[in-house]
Amino acid sequence: MTTIARRFLCLFLPALLLPLLPVAAQQPPTRTLIRAGHVIDVHTGNQSADQTIIVTGDSITAVAPTASTPTQTGDKEIDLRSMTVLPGLIDVHTHLTMDTNFDPYHELSTSVAKSALIGARNAKVTLEAGFTTVRNVGADGYADVDLRDAINEGLVEGPHMQVSGPLLGITGGHCDDNLLPFQFHQTTDGVADGVEAVQHKVREVIKYGADLIKVCATGGVLSKGDDPQASQYTLEELKAIVADAHRLGRKVAAHAHGAQGILWATEAGVDSIEHGSYMNDEDIAAMKQHGTYFVPTAYLIDWMQQYGNLPAFYKQKMKDVSAVEKANAKKAIAAGVKVALGTDAAVYPHGLNAHELDVYVNQFGMTPLAALQTATLNAADLMSWTSHVGSLEPGKWADVIAVNGDPLKDIRLLQNVQFVMKSGVVYKSVTGTAAQ
Repeated sequence: MTTIARRFLCLFLPALLLPLLPVAAQQPPTRTLIRAGHVIDVHTGNQSADQTIIVTGDSITAVAPTASTPTQTGDKEIDLRSMTVLPGLIDVHTHLTMDTNFDPYHELSTSVAKSALIGARNAKVTLEAGFTTVRNVGADGYADVDLRDAINEGLVEGPHMQVSGPLLGITGGHCDDNLLPFQFHQTTDGVADGVEAVQHKVREVIKYGADLIKVCATGGVLSKGDDPQASQYTLEELKAIVADAHRLGRKVAAHAHGAQGILWATEAGVDSIEHGSYMNDEDIAAMKQHGTYFVPTAYLIDWMQQYGNLPAFYKQKMKDVSAVEKANAKKAIAAGVKVALGTDAAVYPHGLNAHELDVYVNQFGMTPLAALQTATLNAADLMSWTSHVGSLEPGKWADVIAVNGDPLKDIRLLQNVQFVMKSGVVYKSVTGTAAQ
């Protein structure tokens, strides 16, 4: 054998034989064992004691009694034996790239780049509050698309995101920019009028990265010169928006305060009504018939009444909407309209998202389990992410949070989440929980 041949065998034979080695000789994937005091089944409300959630990579492999789940070589353990463990929470109505400052000059002077940086801060705050998944329903310049992508690429910390990009709205409506006079010719990215134009706009926002479509079906509160009770898009325009969005695999969230706009949006086939302040019996019946989700965004009323400092042209509208919104929300919930938790975070500070659950239980009369389901199972269903999030089950993303005490006895405990894991990575941990 030549010297060259011998060198070849020495260098390359081990590599050639490697695929022939038995599988057992290869290193098994690293597991993380979350040792939980109690685990809440959000389907039933049952709480199983002394359970272990087995996480491999970014997903849950199994949930089993701790006594039958011994530690294996290479396992990592997280000790949450003194805590109650449940799936990461979901907020289907956030504005991460915005902050709680409604000074018109601040709104006009915030660049898209600045809003993306604001979003990075708020994404981290939201994740650490226990909300591991959000829908971001409206952002200038597709800043939320970039934020979502940055989180997915590991550049910044934040929740899983579905994003809408710019909000679709009519000229001069709630989702246009009405703060500057005529000579500036200022119009926001999502403005479109007429059936043909709204079809084009739906396709355009999808082209640039939108996971869903957000449409302003009525006027709003934090905008100048429009009426929350007034319909903005016509029924025909709304039908065109929904038809194109659904055909292209996107759901539609409708900002809608006024009764007529709520009805038209529901009849057009939107997937969720956001706010619903002036909804009436006809709206409620239509939403039940169509299976339309209701996203109440209720806690912001309490926060605004205590801390709000709005410009005069916003203040009266906020007062008028606040006077009726909760009573109508309570009526819709009592009638059996499906509810998904959404907060409108940015109207009040990010990170307070779980206060919404307190309103559902202690003002709307939901049971703690029903309220928790709005932020887990129902929200996951609205997002079409049931296979990924919403419960602690094998195959789903390892999105896990923990609190001290029993949130099904005191829903306010979810305002103080102690532990947060998203996709198998720990982002918030109490001292002593993680053992390597």
